Amino acid sequence: MTLVRAWFQIALWKRVLGGLALGVAFGLLWPAATDTVAILGDLFIRLIRMLVVPIVFVTIASGVSSLGDPKRLGSVGGRTIGLFAVLTGIGVAIGMVLALIVEPGIGADLGGAEPRPLGDPKSTYDQLVGIVPTNVFEALVAGDMLAIIFFSLMLGIATILAGDAGKPVASLLQSAASVLFQMIRVVMETTPFGVFALTAGAIAANGLAVFTNIGLLALCVALGALFQMGVVHSLIVRVFTGMRLKVFFRGIIDALAVAFSTASSSATLPVALRVARENLGVPMPIASTVLPIGAAIGKDGTAMYVGLLSLFSLQALGITPSADMLVIIFLTAALAAFGTAPIPSASLFMLAAVLNAVGVTTEQAALIVGFILPFDRLLDMMRTVPSACANLAAATTIAHWEGELGSTERTRGTV
Repeated sequence: MTLVRAWFQIALWKRVLGGLALGVAFGLLWPAATDTVAILGDLFIRLIRMLVVPIVFVTIASGVSSLGDPKRLGSVGGRTIGLFAVLTGIGVAIGMVLALIVEPGIGADLGGAEPRPLGDPKSTYDQLVGIVPTNVFEALVAGDMLAIIFFSLMLGIATILAGDAGKPVASLLQSAASVLFQMIRVVMETTPFGVFALTAGAIAANGLAVFTNIGLLALCVALGALFQMGVVHSLIVRVFTGMRLKVFFRGIIDALAVAFSTASSSATLPVALRVARENLGVPMPIASTVLPIGAAIGKDGTAMYVGLLSLFSLQALGITPSADMLVIIFLTAALAAFGTAPIPSASLFMLAAVLNAVGVTTEQAALIVGFILPFDRLLDMMRTVPSACANLAAATTIAHWEGELGSTERTRGTV
């Protein structure tokens, strides 16, 4: 029991890195024996596949229903949702463009996921009509992600419109989401063993070359995060509020530090509320409306990552995306980012929703998750920072639009 207690007292990300290191050593020193531990990797992939459909369905429905009565939110809520929708779309586009330029997935080995054609593509008409399921239970069983996302959005919106009668359903969805998050925690505890087996197999087959693609992916994430904060968020703050960028970024540094260290938008919320009020001059009524909504749906760092990782996955599978596929990835990634839970590595579980929409199987999506997961802690830390920055930029902008941004901090002049 002492060893078990000591094991769980070690931070999960450190255990994952330990499994990664052992997998590298095992694959290099004893490659012929990797088949004996392959079952650990296979079971881990199956656990991920098991969670994909319920997570997509429940988190999107509960996330929409948690927004509450739009009439009660008023102009602040409407502007908040609209601004985050724009930022999310921009984030997905940034990730996709980076992937198309850098091509980080070319040559990546996914531990058995063979390059393959997708077969005859569906027509645009069939793709659009197929979004609306004729039988939602069939869609859930088949893992038809576009149909599942559509029904989840409809359920969340209908729950809000039902008012008091919809509150029990909203509570049920929130409860189901909490239960699923605990299931994710349990599955994530198996990550060190799955990472060990998957890494050992990949190293035995391809050597240390497997890390080349991860390095390129990390570079793309860093570039995307810097572009979002240095260009997109800076333009929003400077153009719409007139605030000096030095004032803005100096004022939010504490929140960005917490976002990087915790990789969680929810964990950043208390600090974000403080710096918004004390350093940016955002009144508490606006901060307490905008920032919690941002923690739920304002994850443009996640949007950038999902768009990037979707094309990374297609590149690794040897698939050249068509124009129709790029449009579908853009729309589905934006919706998936809106529904991603504000917890570490949650975006990886939403990846299957995007890939399935363009014909990639859930099994292959799970293999990609297994390939990325050992390194996702650092990537998650990087992409959480622009999400936190976007939330504070949105709060500052909406406070200005409402005429309530503190004049002492909203100084104009040179950057």
